[in-house]
Amino acid sequence: MKSSEIIVSLDIGTSKIASIVGRRDEHGKIEILGHGRTESIGVKRGVVSNIENTVNSIRTVIEEASQKSGVNIKYVNVGIAGQHIKSLQHRGGIIRQNYEEEISQEDVDTLLNNMYNLNMSPGEEIIDVIAQEYIVDGEQGIKEPVGMLGNSLEANFHIIIGQTTAAKNIYKCVTKADLEVIDLILEPIASAEATLGEEEKEAGVVLVDIGGGTTDLAIFQDGIIRHTAVIPFGGDVITEDVKEGCTIIRKHAEELKVKFGSCLASENHDDEIVAIPGLRGRPPKEISLKNLASIIQARMEEIVEHIYYEIKNSGYEKKLIAGIVLTGGGAQLKHLTQLTEFITGMDTRIGYPNEHLANDVPDELASPMYATGIGLVIEGMGRYYKEMEKSKAEEEPVEEYEEEAEQKETKPISFLKKIQDFFEKDGV
Repeated sequence: MKSSEIIVSLDIGTSKIASIVGRRDEHGKIEILGHGRTESIGVKRGVVSNIENTVNSIRTVIEEASQKSGVNIKYVNVGIAGQHIKSLQHRGGIIRQNYEEEISQEDVDTLLNNMYNLNMSPGEEIIDVIAQEYIVDGEQGIKEPVGMLGNSLEANFHIIIGQTTAAKNIYKCVTKADLEVIDLILEPIASAEATLGEEEKEAGVVLVDIGGGTTDLAIFQDGIIRHTAVIPFGGDVITEDVKEGCTIIRKHAEELKVKFGSCLASENHDDEIVAIPGLRGRPPKEISLKNLASIIQARMEEIVEHIYYEIKNSGYEKKLIAGIVLTGGGAQLKHLTQLTEFITGMDTRIGYPNEHLANDVPDELASPMYATGIGLVIEGMGRYYKEMEKSKAEEEPVEEYEEEAEQKETKPISFLKKIQDFFEKDGV
């Protein structure tokens, strides 16, 4: 087994921190070698609120994943999300001096790197730049311009922006846990890799990842990412509502939501009652499941309406043939697909990350809860192999990797590089 093919993901979420160690098997499927998971204490709505707690949680999951997989983990692909993430569309272009020669990968990279130099508001930075389509001498709709002849090379870009401090705090937590960040990957893009098929992306689809603190959204059409958004609500606000509405402690509210929760109050009968143990010898508290469902339904309707607003806002509402795919821990709530279809009028299904997994994967990992973690492995693997191909194309010798060095790669001056330079400059 070549250790260079091992990819490790780190999903730093609001409700959990998870790490997955995977590699590609001979059939092109993802084989999971090991995974770790722990409760997330130092993260609120996708943003680090306590460095020390987050570092301890990261160390715990990496240790667990390392023991289960037998891999000495040093390099990780980290997911980035949170309410500070936003996106915009932008067109950029270059005029080529040597227009009699074919367009090279270098020209495409130059155009891409230019996008990282756009002026942003103070405290904001470009996290990722995704080319949607290229335009060569005014000819639109080109997906692969390398090898073509042309004087001007333009492209429509989907640019993802985030708060520099939020990303620096994530980076700091990972490095304090004695790990190196290979890439910062936007979580909705990772979740989409794990749960969507190419046909769905072609037809037009909305990927909705309902996490603990935030709900991430990514819209694909014609195989290209068209819109991303982050809604600052998730499963945690539902738990809070249940806690307040039923006057019980948070732990019991979470258990009630997971075991008995439903998004449609009409699906429960009035006589369905569940008893919660009383505190310190007090008598048990009886809660009506219909009442519980009505609390959950009210909040879930609000979240789905936010999702629908973003879909309409994107301008692609009428072009999404494949409808909506719900994933993330919050997607496990009963009757959520029915509620979503009722509010949006769009076909809805739950997205499980098992499409790309090998057969012998533990059942718990085939849950929507792990879509982001598995997606980070898939996306990290794609980027790794792309980099290897680029190295071969440039005829640079690709060094053999040491046993523990999974995937060290050369990258353009990107967001991650700027963060690394910031910490090196400050001697952190």
